[in-house]
Amino acid sequence: MTTEQEIRRFMLEQAYKPLTLEELMESFAVKEEEKENFIQLVNELEADGKIVQTRAKRYGVPERFNLVRGTLQGSTKGYGFVIPDSAQMQDVYIQPNDMNGAMDGDLVLARIHTRKRHDRRPEGEVVRILKRGRESVVGTFIALNQYFGFVIPDDPRLTADIFIPAEHRMGAQNKQKVVVKLLHYPTGRYSAEGEIIEILGNKDDPGVDIVSIIRKHGLPEEFPEDVLREAEAIPETISEEEIQGRRDLRERKMVTIDGEDAKDLDDAVSVERLPNGNIRLGVHIADVSYYVKEGSALDREAYERGCSVYLVDRVIPMLPKRLSNGICSLNPQVDRLTMTCDMEIDSNGQVVDYEIYPSVIRTNERMTYTAVKKILVDEDPELIERYEPLVEDFRLMAELAETLRSKRMQRGAIDFNFDEAKVIVDENGKPIDVVKRPRTVAERLIEEFMLAANETVAEHFYRLDVPFVYRIHENPDTERLQSFYEFVSSFGYTIKGKPDKVKPRSLQQLLDKISGRPEEKAISTVMLRSMKQAKYAAECVGHFGLAAPFYTHFTSPIRRYPDLLIHRIIREVITQGSLTVERIDQLNSYLPDAAQHSSIRERLAVDAERETQALKQAEFMQQHIGEEFEGTISSVTSFGIFVELPNTIEGLIHVSYLTDDYYYYDDRAYLLIGERTGRIFRIGDRVIVRVSSVNLEERKIDFELIEHFGEFGERDKAKKKKKKKGKKEAKVIDFAEVKEKAEKKKQKSKPKAKRKKAKKKK
Repeated sequence: MTTEQEIRRFMLEQAYKPLTLEELMESFAVKEEEKENFIQLVNELEADGKIVQTRAKRYGVPERFNLVRGTLQGSTKGYGFVIPDSAQMQDVYIQPNDMNGAMDGDLVLARIHTRKRHDRRPEGEVVRILKRGRESVVGTFIALNQYFGFVIPDDPRLTADIFIPAEHRMGAQNKQKVVVKLLHYPTGRYSAEGEIIEILGNKDDPGVDIVSIIRKHGLPEEFPEDVLREAEAIPETISEEEIQGRRDLRERKMVTIDGEDAKDLDDAVSVERLPNGNIRLGVHIADVSYYVKEGSALDREAYERGCSVYLVDRVIPMLPKRLSNGICSLNPQVDRLTMTCDMEIDSNGQVVDYEIYPSVIRTNERMTYTAVKKILVDEDPELIERYEPLVEDFRLMAELAETLRSKRMQRGAIDFNFDEAKVIVDENGKPIDVVKRPRTVAERLIEEFMLAANETVAEHFYRLDVPFVYRIHENPDTERLQSFYEFVSSFGYTIKGKPDKVKPRSLQQLLDKISGRPEEKAISTVMLRSMKQAKYAAECVGHFGLAAPFYTHFTSPIRRYPDLLIHRIIREVITQGSLTVERIDQLNSYLPDAAQHSSIRERLAVDAERETQALKQAEFMQQHIGEEFEGTISSVTSFGIFVELPNTIEGLIHVSYLTDDYYYYDDRAYLLIGERTGRIFRIGDRVIVRVSSVNLEERKIDFELIEHFGEFGERDKAKKKKKKKGKKEAKVIDFAEVKEKAEKKKQKSKPKAKRKKAKKKK
């Protein structure tokens, strides 16, 4: 039977010319009994925009008709970008007048008008809305009179209000937070119309802010009844029959190591020194696929959710708590079903042998990162005594983790040294503190062990040539990287290799050079922005950031659907020895869409997590309006300077607050330069700021500049003090030269008449 991939592949061939339906059936030699299914498949592909039908009733792929299929990403100013499904295609800029009723999040077909020129994206217009991205919107209800009102969306990317007739008001009061179901989408001169389906409450009521974000992102809080029934039917203990066919590891010493507040423990680790001097690392992962069967209500719900979402004050789990915190969680001193990846690792960090198999385990202890750090670093006598049977294992783990990390860095993996924030809230959800999330030796050793297991599993199944889901990170975009090369050259640094052939090792070598220097934050930030996002895919193209040719996500099936999906494939391959041709075809058809869906759900979860974090950080800073803080410039834009405080909270000094001069923006060097004074603001500069205002609706914090320590003398003196013997000093940007170039550029941009006049006057 013909598949979607075969039809698309056929149409993408260089020699293909658009064919009619009959000609397509003839090309694929479709049998009489298969015609109905073939026609249905073609119609589905056409409706989904994966193939296009011309006026002459001929079919082809959008790419060959100057069309792009992708998701529309709106902006606060009305324009948008179509993010193509294909990673090989560039985003397409859509002007406000060319949106044609499309909204942020819609799946669309866009026709390209203007191809890419210089550093500008291609431009186009939306010609067809394939699927609406939103069925509902969260916002504030404004009652204009007794007959109708409007809802102002919380999401600034939805720039138009939603009309609410009286009969669809649901008794909402003025300025209440509500959820609106969209009845009519915007068309031409008519705005969107909807009905209020839920009143969340007054915006200042406790908890309404987080619930609004949950509804805005469409995160499902409650599980459907059929899902809960399936979960309740799963036993809370393991029977002897279930252990049959599994390797019994209950006598092996092993632990879980997680944060204090973690309840879904999906990975345990064990280490053992072998007679030959190598170390056997065991990574034991909860066998969730044993309980969540393919096609079940639990599986369908897990697929839709995609992953667990960790908000500031709550977790929205992928699986019901009976599984995630119960039978699937590797709680201490109880039997649990797992999938084990045993790796024999030599003194160079090389995996010289491995086994992947179903197992049964019983963990000895539920350890926390804090406790392990106190044992290994602080050598806390009380904890060492308490966990005495495991202390040598922890020391061996630390040794192995360092070996693995050293090997990973030698091959060129990129390791950014960014701080993460943790917002601490009280029982009412009010933020009481914002602190840096620690990344101690304990976090690092678990990270290294999970990376090793993920790489081992990915390579094994790649070599078996079975359908699989990989975690990929594509090479950076050449143009973005070229801009980054120019940026680092202003600090006196060079990077080995051309932008189109750069190796991750070259970028890590740069990070090593700038470690501890004033420009470290600046260069690391811009480097990260030059990279692509990691995602899931059915094809293995490697992971650029990890410098790994094979990588997957195997270690968190309780909270990530791709992990659950590949556990299912691993089980089938191990128990059956191989996959049938029919199963391979089924997986080849299903996995690309499942991988894409999982990537979309992951990004949505990250957006929701960041938004709740930003909201609570803004709420926290409300208590500090008028106070002064020391910070570092984290980003420079044409409209102002972003400053990061030591606790990672970020705020904006708007360019209008810089009243001592007129500042213009150098977009290549990421600088704001004073026209008269020559004063320069750049990423990494130290400043003192005052909190001037906080906008909770927009999650924005505004700062005023009190003092700036980043220019000329002070920075240069600091650098000279830190200079080490025998180490080449990084060049400092020539500010006078930058100013002179910018002045010439500005003069060139003036009309000829004005330039002549200025020259004459001079």
